[in-house]
Amino acid sequence: MDGEQPVRRIALLLEYDGTAFAGSQWQPNARTVQEALEAALQEFTGERAEGGHSLTFAGRTDSGVHASGQVAALSTKTQHSPATCRDALNHFLPEDVVVRAAAEVAVTFDPRRDAEARRYRYRIEDGWERSPLTRRQAWQVEWSLDHEAMAAAMALLPRETRDWAAFGGPVSEGYSTMRRLHHASVERSGTAVTVEMEADGFLPHQVRRTIGALQRVGSGRLEPSEFAGLVDGAPASVGPAAPPQGLTLVAVRYAPGTIDWDLATEIRDSATGDR
Repeated sequence: MDGEQPVRRIALLLEYDGTAFAGSQWQPNARTVQEALEAALQEFTGERAEGGHSLTFAGRTDSGVHASGQVAALSTKTQHSPATCRDALNHFLPEDVVVRAAAEVAVTFDPRRDAEARRYRYRIEDGWERSPLTRRQAWQVEWSLDHEAMAAAMALLPRETRDWAAFGGPVSEGYSTMRRLHHASVERSGTAVTVEMEADGFLPHQVRRTIGALQRVGSGRLEPSEFAGLVDGAPASVGPAAPPQGLTLVAVRYAPGTIDWDLATEIRDSATGDR
């Protein structure tokens, strides 16, 4: 026997402020969440995957978009416990990204293909008094929005598997634009309107294009029925897209037993409602 350690698969629950990142996935000559994580992994284990990339993500987030429940997975030969991996990675990571939890999973686990649903939250702050303190976490608009009309419009969106090409950005030929929307809601709390959407998957820019059109409903420029009818439009016809800073990936859902996060994470999720 040569004593070589077997490859293990570790899932990571990530939280990051996307303001200073060019997105989640690696890009040449740009700062990304993946680049930061892979640099921390190399510092911790000395490992670097062939081709230079050792992490896969549950979903792609754009430049400026945040996450409190992004899921990534890495393959490693380190024998450290998942908790030690979490703490060691956090030691080497920059302040705008953190591993909230880590768990060992099946070596075949794919965070993107195995995901059953993804939930996004978008925050709009409306009214004349903008806040410099929250400008990186919300879309601040000067006029008051009719959140009840916005909620009525979202309630009209179809909840079955169908073509959402109108709400997505341009995609390559052969890319499926069929998705199933599970949940869509609009709620107001003071001067903030929060929109949540959950689906089995989203097209590029789909959530932000949805919010861009929904803001027109709240402004009285589009009727809820007209908003719902946009789903039958031409590909990439809905928009313009809302700015990225109001958007957060809050959860990625898997079949029960796929990932067993640690107890501390379960307590935190219960407190924040992100389960």
